[in-house]
Amino acid sequence: MSETKTRTRTKTKMKSGVDPRLVKAIGHPLRLKLLTLLNERVASPSELAEELGETIGSVAYHVRTLAQLECIELVRTTPVRGALEHHYRAVVRPVFSDDDWAKLPESIRKSLADAVLTDIADDMAAAAEQGGFNRDEMHVSRTPVALDAQGWEDLNKLLQETMFQALAIQAQSKDRAEAAGTEPESAELVFMLFESPNGS
Repeated sequence: MSETKTRTRTKTKMKSGVDPRLVKAIGHPLRLKLLTLLNERVASPSELAEELGETIGSVAYHVRTLAQLECIELVRTTPVRGALEHHYRAVVRPVFSDDDWAKLPESIRKSLADAVLTDIADDMAAAAEQGGFNRDEMHVSRTPVALDAQGWEDLNKLLQETMFQALAIQAQSKDRAEAAGTEPESAELVFMLFESPNGS
């Protein structure tokens, strides 16, 4: 997914450190999808409704909610058939530290995990069909491991650190592409660490 520059805001935090507005924003599956898409690009409610197969009324309602929660901001308006179409971008990301994740309600954690896994499955299927796994630099691996409590903590920390390094590499790639007058290629990096089903 492409990185979207976001504006830093001073936010009121819950004792857990999680912004209560963000928790409310992602508390509805459609709002979570909208926020995810608006982290990738600028879009209008009508464009989002068409892409997601949702009604414009439902999408417009949840976009207004995200705007009221200060999770997205209006970028521009364009005249369309005698009306104004509003285009938004995200100003926050639904990203949580380990401590914050542990303090989120279980329903929110499940909703986030379900949404991410659905997106991963859809994107992997489309990439496989379109040859996205054909390039030399591609990597796919599945590594079953057995971990004690310290091992879970250490491996999870390693994945978090790698994610931040990946974002730094992305920023460097964007800078090099801009300097060369080219566009960076889209790629997806997926990390997973989860309990194996049935202890297998």
